[in-house]
Amino acid sequence: MTMGGANRLGQGIEAMQGKASLTPSKGRKSPLRFGWWLIFWAGVLYFFLPLLGTFVFSMKSIPLFSAYVGVLQDPKFYGSLGYSFIVGIITIAVSIGLMVPTAFWVRLRMPRARPYVEFVTLMPFVIPPVVLVFGLISTYSHAPLPFTWTDMGSTALLTFGYVVLSFPYMYRAVDTGLRSMDVQSLTEAAQSLGAGWFRILFFVILPNLRVALLSGAFLTLAIVVGEFTMALFLARPAFGPYLANLGSTKPYEQAAVALISFGLTWIAMGFIALLGRGSRSRITVTGAH
Repeated sequence: MTMGGANRLGQGIEAMQGKASLTPSKGRKSPLRFGWWLIFWAGVLYFFLPLLGTFVFSMKSIPLFSAYVGVLQDPKFYGSLGYSFIVGIITIAVSIGLMVPTAFWVRLRMPRARPYVEFVTLMPFVIPPVVLVFGLISTYSHAPLPFTWTDMGSTALLTFGYVVLSFPYMYRAVDTGLRSMDVQSLTEAAQSLGAGWFRILFFVILPNLRVALLSGAFLTLAIVVGEFTMALFLARPAFGPYLANLGSTKPYEQAAVALISFGLTWIAMGFIALLGRGSRSRITVTGAH
């Protein structure tokens, strides 16, 4: 090896050693990695320890699993859960019918009105449900709109209240979905093919909002199933009052019902993840760039 080649080799080795010294060692990464794992497991314990405590409490019933058997044999459990699911589905349909055209029109034609619309949709966070339900009862308990005089009217009033409670979640889900696509280009392309506003909403916008609508729908359904105040004051056979009344006489069954409802919620979230994974490519391809 020549003298010049040896010098170049020595310079290369020195450069590699300099880069190695600049690279952080594994020992330096280990405290940070340990800290992240500590935070992760602290979150896991914070989340699952109450569930474990609820399960242990529900298993104190004698004989074993009798709390779960009693709940699954109780017709009121299926009746209240079915009632809440039906009201939840109607609430989701009404919320989508209100929020999708509103968010679409604001983003397409009235972008300056977006802060005001967001402020209106945030009002359910400011107004407590107990205030909202008393306002509904005092307004619609007499002529000319006596909703509280019949069971169907009270159910309709409860649905209207749930629609208001779903505004923050449904509007933000729809708005986030609209941000992921080029609404202006899609609308202009559909109009150039002769589509009206109805066809644009139902055949162009809604298919691209499937994941966003599913997220908002399941959040709304979770609110409806777990809501207690409005259903109680409107005397509706919903799941929330049933769960609260069960705790006064059957505490073990109440814990079992809470775990069952939690499991149903996680099944719904898994359903969202599966549908979102299957439709992500569709939104990317359909949206104009």
